[in-house]
Amino acid sequence: MNPQKIAVLTDSCADISPALARERDIFVLPLKIIYPHREYSDGVDITPQEIYQRMPQALPTTSLPDGGTLLSLLDEIKSQGFEKVIAICLSAGLSGTYNMVRLMAENYEGLQCAVFDSNSGSLGEGCLALEVTNRLAQGASWEELLLLVPRLRENTQVMFSLDTLEYLQKGGRIGKISCIAGTMLQIKPIISFAPDGQLASISKVRGRYRSMDEMAGRIRAMVPTDGTPYTLATAHGGCPGDLEYLKSKLRDEIGCATHYYEGEIDCTLGVHTGPHLIGCGIQILE
Repeated sequence: MNPQKIAVLTDSCADISPALARERDIFVLPLKIIYPHREYSDGVDITPQEIYQRMPQALPTTSLPDGGTLLSLLDEIKSQGFEKVIAICLSAGLSGTYNMVRLMAENYEGLQCAVFDSNSGSLGEGCLALEVTNRLAQGASWEELLLLVPRLRENTQVMFSLDTLEYLQKGGRIGKISCIAGTMLQIKPIISFAPDGQLASISKVRGRYRSMDEMAGRIRAMVPTDGTPYTLATAHGGCPGDLEYLKSKLRDEIGCATHYYEGEIDCTLGVHTGPHLIGCGIQILE
């Protein structure tokens, strides 16, 4: 436990590996994956690979974390001697998780809690939580962290390439005709988070490798040229070979980054995008 007695809480959509979460003492709240005959906790009793293997015959839905699980996590945080909590949550534009955590944590007795909407998910959300732990290790105070998180959020950009439009179409986010046309033309949308925290298309590229090339080029263009430190992150949804290709395109930028994180896409995002999602992100540090 850090001398400031500040805990960091996030949800399973932050795509922080269990090993890294344990190493950084990050408490992770799982969202729910729901099949007709059983409910699972994201990353606890079901993995993304298990979900991909059931697709497309079985397509689950997703839901908010369980309130009892959140209360148990807060109880555990308090029992370990923490006095304050910084919580970083999945974008409120995609989920009610932020509002749920905010209402429950800010009314929890015995802990002072500050709950932030990441306006992002996956790499963006995870980088925010991890950078808070970095600053805690450097001795940042509670007040400094409250000012820092919104600035880091503004300086964090992530993007993803979809391998198929099928699951966006099944989820009602695009029409069937658009899905068929996009599939026939091998269109690979590149998506990111809009200012309101919802997913938005920022480019459409023909071909898988071209889409990864474009993402790498966009990230390279965001790398500071004045020596300002930055963090890079990459993640994949069941396509480690594609991840290696993307990393090869970003090798120099990864080598010069202050921090580099690598993860696997969570179950919740994987449900809505399908397998073979590949993503990268950058966070400019102060």
